[in-house]
Amino acid sequence: MNDTVRWGILGTGGIARAFALGLKHAPGAVLAAVGSRTQDSADTFARELGIAHAYGSYEALADAPEVDIIYIGTPHPMHAENALLALGGGKAVLCEKPFTMNRVEAGEVVALARAKGLFLMEAMWTRFMPALAEVKRIMASGEIGAITQVHADFGYSATLDPEHRVNKLELGGGALLDLGIYPLSIACALLGQVESVRAQAVFTDTGVDASTAFTMKHSGGTLSICSCSMRARSASELVVSGTGGSIRMHRMFHLAERITVELQDGSSRTIPTPYLGNGYTHEAIEAGRCLREGLLEHPWMTLDDSLNLMALLDEIRGQIGLRYPSDL
Repeated sequence: MNDTVRWGILGTGGIARAFALGLKHAPGAVLAAVGSRTQDSADTFARELGIAHAYGSYEALADAPEVDIIYIGTPHPMHAENALLALGGGKAVLCEKPFTMNRVEAGEVVALARAKGLFLMEAMWTRFMPALAEVKRIMASGEIGAITQVHADFGYSATLDPEHRVNKLELGGGALLDLGIYPLSIACALLGQVESVRAQAVFTDTGVDASTAFTMKHSGGTLSICSCSMRARSASELVVSGTGGSIRMHRMFHLAERITVELQDGSSRTIPTPYLGNGYTHEAIEAGRCLREGLLEHPWMTLDDSLNLMALLDEIRGQIGLRYPSDL
């Protein structure tokens, strides 16, 4: 393909709008089309963001000839269905996290992408941010010694409105899928394969998890301690610790604009890690690079990574007793 990557956005909610704004800062990216369940919604979104083509159905977007790749920004339970639709239309796909609702759904989406030879990636933007790249570089340098553990939390005070999606079981609500996936994914990106996980949670009156905490033992002999909450405004920082020091990704760690290295001798330094646009830009750049180079998955966020993460989420949900309609 040529250097221009033509994007379509499936969905017109807040996350879709944020991605569209981030895409403006990605070199060679053109936001060519948007698809919604109604023509009015698609037209409004297109008009506000300067998009040439607006479709009143997801099916029409999947079939659109002027689109190379589709970003899926719909509610969690729709991800698998929407990804299958886009792949069925011959489009590459960047699907917002969580990739799907469970491992079974994820397997179906991955199988179709592999069968059709199409690029597919979970939109876990943290994995592509400059801060994480710098953390990995420092870890590999040996500056903080042998890595032993990661502490990560993510929490904020969400609305108590029982009709809001974060509190609704049928919309995939709860802290784990919305927030816990960030510390889960980054801990795995930093420490590797998980051997075992243990979890506990506190639930809301609507049946979703308000707060969840879990520990993971990784194959390299390291531990990660993670927590998430939509009832607590936590520090939302991530700390990598080694035998000779630590690295701190400051609040909010998934959007860290600086990291601090603290060594055993008491010295410390802070490193700026600015990002492009609103942060979504970096995953868009990398997805575009994969399309230009003919790659079917990204080495920093492989399809096996997403499958393993969904299996871990299933295991955590099983331990805390969180089931969604899509599990039935």
